Amino acid sequence: MSMASEFKEFALKGNVMDLAVGVIIGGAFGKIIDSMVGDIIMPIVGKVIGNVDFSNMYVAFSGQAAGLPLVEAKKLGSVLAYGNFLTIAINFLILAFVIFQMVKLMNRMKKAEAAAAPAPTPDDIVLLREIRDALKK
Repeated sequence: MSMASEFKEFALKGNVMDLAVGVIIGGAFGKIIDSMVGDIIMPIVGKVIGNVDFSNMYVAFSGQAAGLPLVEAKKLGSVLAYGNFLTIAINFLILAFVIFQMVKLMNRMKKAEAAAAPAPTPDDIVLLREIRDALKK
C-alpha cells in the first residue's frame, strides 16, 4: 500500500473528520469566550473592585514610569503582566466549565439512548425458554 493511499484512508476516517470539526469549532468558541471575558466580565469585575483596568496591571522590572499602558511598558523593558494573566486564567476557567458541562450533557444523552432500546430476544432463545418452562411443568 502506497503512502498516499494510506494517508487518504487515514484522513477520510470518520474520527479524523470529527476531530477537525471539533478543532475548528473549539477555536471559534475560544474566541467567543476571550471576548466575553475581556469585553464583558473583566470590565464588570474591574468596576466592582474600584475602576481597575486589568489589562494594564503589571509590575515593572526595568524602572518604567508608573501608569504607562502595558504595551508601552513592555517596549521599555520586562514587566510582570499579572493583570493579563488573571484575565487569561478566568478565560480558561470559564472555557473549562463550559466544556465540562457539554461533555456531561453528551454523556447523559448517550446513557439515555443506550437504556431506551433493549435488543429484542432472538427467536431461538425464546424457543429454548419455552422448552425449559414446559419441562419444568
